[in-house]
Amino acid sequence: MADSFVGRRQELAMLRKRLDRAAASGSGVAVALRGRRQVGKSRLAQEFCDRVEVPYAFFTATKGASPVEAVGAFLGELRESGLPTDPELVPGADGNPVPGSWPDAFRVLASVLPDRPCVVVVDELPWLTEQDDLFDGALQTAWDRLLSQRPVLLLLLGSDLHMMERLTAYDRPFYGRSDTMVLGPLNPAETGKALGLEPADAVDAHLVSGGLPGILRIWPHATPALEFIEDECADPASALFGVPEAALLAEFPAPDQARRVLEAVGSGDRTHANIAAAAGGRAGPLASGALSPLLHRLVTEKRVLAVDAPLSTASGKPALYRVADSNLRLYLAALRSAQEQSRRGRADSAFDVVRRRWSAWRGRAVEPLVRESLELAAGAGELPWPDTAAVGGWWNRRFDPEVDLVGADRAPVAGAVRFAGSVKWLATPFDVHDLMALLQAAPQIPGFTPGTTGLVVVSRSGAALPEGAVDVVWSAADVVGAWPAG
Repeated sequence: MADSFVGRRQELAMLRKRLDRAAASGSGVAVALRGRRQVGKSRLAQEFCDRVEVPYAFFTATKGASPVEAVGAFLGELRESGLPTDPELVPGADGNPVPGSWPDAFRVLASVLPDRPCVVVVDELPWLTEQDDLFDGALQTAWDRLLSQRPVLLLLLGSDLHMMERLTAYDRPFYGRSDTMVLGPLNPAETGKALGLEPADAVDAHLVSGGLPGILRIWPHATPALEFIEDECADPASALFGVPEAALLAEFPAPDQARRVLEAVGSGDRTHANIAAAAGGRAGPLASGALSPLLHRLVTEKRVLAVDAPLSTASGKPALYRVADSNLRLYLAALRSAQEQSRRGRADSAFDVVRRRWSAWRGRAVEPLVRESLELAAGAGELPWPDTAAVGGWWNRRFDPEVDLVGADRAPVAGAVRFAGSVKWLATPFDVHDLMALLQAAPQIPGFTPGTTGLVVVSRSGAALPEGAVDVVWSAADVVGAWPAG
């Protein structure tokens, strides 16, 4: 991938709008920007600062620093930035004493803000709140009394999603004072554009990278996913391994029950019972009273897991869990084992680990992406069922059958099922045998009406079916085309 900045047009426009608002009103605007590690928050903020061509200061906190050290580093960055007309006014120059508290630091910031529009970026904000319990209150007081009186855009960046949400929660000092933006990974169309790949290879690259710029930046142009993985297996320090490994260590610095639960899901255990058995180990299955809160935390706070329930006109069980990020999912399923081989100098063995698990992993990993793509297409009026608001899957307690795609007017319990379908992401086309399996399974979905409910096929290699056998046939190009290219 070239170093050129790809995508993020909407996010850049949203930030530009807020800077323009600050310029027009003469008052400050704050934005809390959150997103998982390696998603490109810092790069987005820097790209924005470079494009708008106004004075800015960019401070990145250091994990584990003391409040005094953090304040000193902040003032150092401020002094070197383009904000102060006279850097000598910032404490620390020529040995001047540096204040050791955030209220003092924010007063210094306010004193050097220009009368014209400017930007102040505070990156890794959760680390500052960890270091100093008074930081949130100091920020709120400084904003209300000093900073908001100037035409400044204050960007507050953080990777700890739960702590960033807490920053603006109703019971916290900064509540109601900032807009909130969530930065997700690059979508499949942006991934394909960045790497110069055709749609089928773009989907594979998106699944492997998770759309994370930290991985895409080392991906050679026009290189298919398996070829890229094979090359990287010779380098145990590759970002292909390092990015998900760092994300895992950041969220779970020490092995504990939550991490064992995540690893159980990453290894392929999807149901509550199977996860309990795998995570419990020799001590026996984890008790439901212990497992349920852990799953809730991993889904709602950490957001490393996602939970899917069968979609139909009847409430259904069981729920199925999966690792939300496809890159971390691949790491837990294959890349971690491959990295161990790579560290021992066995690149061929490392790639063999991935190759053996590739088809099964990809077949599961692509399903959530296909469902998202169909939802987007339905919302844009590009499917025959424009009132489709949710796309999921369906299964019974025996998992016989499992239906990959169910489109409905609402979720979690549908009022009407609009279509059912299958995903086949293999080198062979969707054929009559695959269609017969779908025709046998689909009528078991509560709410499916033969002759009325539509049929959808999504296939990497096209379909070999009689004309009119199904209502919609999607290719990889359709999956990618449902997303804006940026």
